[in-house]
Amino acid sequence: MKIGFLRQIYKKLLKPTSMAQDAACCFTGDEGSIKQNKLIYSAATRNQDPILQVLKRFIICDADNIEDEDKPLFLEIAAGSGQHAAHFAPHFPGVRFQPTEVDDNLFGSMIYYANNCPTKNILPPKLVDISKKLSLYGFEENSVDYMYNCNMIHISPYACTVGLFENAGQFLKPDALMITYGPYCKDGVITPESNIQFDLSLKERNADYGLRDIADLIKLAETNNLSLIDTIEMPSNNKTLIWKKN
Repeated sequence: MKIGFLRQIYKKLLKPTSMAQDAACCFTGDEGSIKQNKLIYSAATRNQDPILQVLKRFIICDADNIEDEDKPLFLEIAAGSGQHAAHFAPHFPGVRFQPTEVDDNLFGSMIYYANNCPTKNILPPKLVDISKKLSLYGFEENSVDYMYNCNMIHISPYACTVGLFENAGQFLKPDALMITYGPYCKDGVITPESNIQFDLSLKERNADYGLRDIADLIKLAETNNLSLIDTIEMPSNNKTLIWKKN
């Protein structure tokens, strides 16, 4: 299969299926200043249920009756359209979901999903460049209960992956978890053939993109006081990796 054709498929998967796709480019804290366009990414729709089943194994919350500011914080890095937080949040009403993005054009969609969440436990989106310290965005060290990142590591500069692990090591609470999802390389080997071609297409698009080797991520984790505690096979040749802060 030709790489150009695979790229077209990938772009199609990421293309929003809603009729209205543009949101206001600046979030000032006033939700009314942003056009709340609901975006739907087909890939997010397909993987949200399998990921939810994994989260149900690892998210523990008995915080339904405590003050909101004391409820566990689920920090999503690269939240995209906001679909995942909207799908997960009603299943964990005692958890605060904080979506973040480096692209504020997506804030309108995230706000739409937050406003329409029946359990009202999704916070307004925050602008975050994960290659920088989370303290720049108002987060305190050892304050995050869960970090979650889906389909970013392979399609962003490696500096974003480094920042993700460095921030997890600093801002997760002791024994807290980071959950990452996507396709990975293992010990220098990419399988199956579709992932090989996908990796080639990503690197053709940007030389700093591509499937990351789990062995390299383990080394990066160790330098940031994190350990890989579980690897879960997922549909479509993806994996969910569970990292724990030591």
